Parts: sequence; structure tokens; C-alpha cells
Amino acid sequence: MNGRRAPSMDERRAQVPIYRELLARTDGPPGSSWGVFGPDDQLGTLNFLTEQATIRAAGLVSAGRVYNLDYPLNTFVPSIAGTRPASEHHMFSNNPNHRDDWLDSFYLQSTTQIDGLRHIRHPEYGFYGGVKDEAIEVGRPELGIQLVAEKGIAGRGVLIDLPRYFEAAGRDYDLTTNQMIWPSDLDAALEAQGVALESGDILLVRTGWSGYYLGLAPEERERRRRDRRAPGLGQSPEMVGYLWDHQVAVVASDNAGVEAHPVNPDSGFVIPGEPVPERGPSHNGMMHRPLIALLGLFLGECWKLDELAEACAADGTYEFLLTAKPLNLIGGVGSPANALAVK
Repeated sequence: MNGRRAPSMDERRAQVPIYRELLARTDGPPGSSWGVFGPDDQLGTLNFLTEQATIRAAGLVSAGRVYNLDYPLNTFVPSIAGTRPASEHHMFSNNPNHRDDWLDSFYLQSTTQIDGLRHIRHPEYGFYGGVKDEAIEVGRPELGIQLVAEKGIAGRGVLIDLPRYFEAAGRDYDLTTNQMIWPSDLDAALEAQGVALESGDILLVRTGWSGYYLGLAPEERERRRRDRRAPGLGQSPEMVGYLWDHQVAVVASDNAGVEAHPVNPDSGFVIPGEPVPERGPSHNGMMHRPLIALLGLFLGECWKLDELAEACAADGTYEFLLTAKPLNLIGGVGSPANALAVK
């Protein structure tokens, strides 16, 4: 030993390059965090969620009130993506005093979910960290959701309640459009709520879309499902940089993609002439590609946030302990979130 103290996790975290520096890198894909957390890293932004951050988050619990952040399975049926049939629940018994059950057609990203780092590859650079395409197979562990299950997600959750902020600010907010939320909107809402982002936070963005969508009559809901129009984070390099520079560990929302849809055509992320997929939504122009594949940022979709938002508005506190435990499925692409907020 040379007698020098190894840097703490918090100190190492402070040494992480800002997004502008990542864009200028020549030793890896521009705008990527590949290698920032070590040459074999497969946890991406979850590295920001340190033991110290978890300890601080545990100190936020005062009343012991627990809020479920998951919608029941099959809530969003027919599938918003159009590629996920409903799960089928079956039961059996071995004797009159016993019950057991199983699921068929259990699509792991069909309801409240966490997108793992296998979910999206970058069209030019591939999967996060340069993991080869041939490694993304059933049964292989590379970038699998089991890595998140093993680490666990337990940290400080911060809710940004967009509908309440826009209403209080006297600004228009339209759930029937692809209203785009920009970094300045997030900052203004955080300031109005009296909370600031810290390194390692799990950022929850309430758009109000899920509650609105689920409250529609069946015919109107079907029309909205086909339209796929929803407010969300606006696609821009500034938004990508905002999330990275605030060292957010996970971003989750109550809409179907975290991002606004249809996408911002002027973001610089749209690839002209990219073929439209034969089924399912197109990811062309979405921040999913730079966020997941280049930065290793985990995304949550269709989270149940309305009850938590009511509680935050009632007590004026928009921070809380948040836990999420994906399925321990080796090689899983995504998982139900199994998320809780504790105040």
C-alpha cells in the first residue's frame, strides 16, 4: 500500500465528466458514459445510487406511509405498443387444501415497468458499454435485468408534478397533445415545489397521462391508444445533458415512454430515411437511444403516481424513500417495477 486513501464513492462521483465533456470524447462514442464507471460496467447510472445516497433516503421516512407505484397487470390492455397481448392467470391445486398458479403471455414491460439496458441499442454504436449483439440472447447475463435486481433500487425519490405546477403557474397544459417538457420546466417545477435534485435520485415525472387515459370511455381510449399522442420530456441534447449532469439514477413517468410522443423532429436525434418497423412503435428520434444505450440510464414507464402526487401536495414534501425490485431474471430485457414510495 502506498498510504494514500482511496477516494470515496461520493468523491469518485464528483469526478464524473459533465455531458459536454462526454460529447467531446474521442476514446468512445461521443455522448456516451462507456468506461466512466469502469471498463466492464453494466449498471450505468445506477452507479450514482450509492450506499450513502440510500442512507440519506432512509432518513426521509417520518410517517411510515407507503404508496404503491405499480398498476395491476393487464391495466394497459390492449397494449399501447400493440405488440403485447394480455397476461393469462391460471390456477391449479394438488389437493382440496392447496392452490398454485402461473402466468401465460407475461410480457415484462406491458404495465408499470423498468426498461433495462438490453431494451435499446444505438443504431451506430450498439448496446451500452459496447456489449456485442450476439451476447443479447436468452440465458446470457450481459446487461440483464438481474443486475438491477441484485443491486436493488433504494434511494431518494423526487416527484415533479407537472399538471399541478402548470395549473398553479397559470400555464397551459394539454394531455391530448404531445406537449413537450423542457429542462427549464423541470427546474421551475422543482423550485415551486421547494426541492432540488441530488446525485443518485430517482426522478418521477407525473404527466397525468395514465390517469387521464384510464378514465376515458372505451371507444375514446382506443382512439387515443392508436394515436399514441402524449406529453412528456421533449427530445433535445439539452434534456439528455440535464439528466446526466444532475446524476439521476432512474427516470420514471406515468406515460408510456417517459418522452413526448410524437417526437420533436428538430432534436437532432431523428435519422432520415430510417425504415418504419413493421410492428410496434418507431424509436427513431427518441431519447431512449442516447439515454439507455449511450449513458446507461434506466427508464420507468406507466408508473402509478396520482395517489403519491396527492400526498405530496397535501404535506408539501416532494421527496421520499423509493424502492424498486425488478425480477431476478438472468438476461431479462425489462421488468415490472415492483415500486414503493415511503413517506
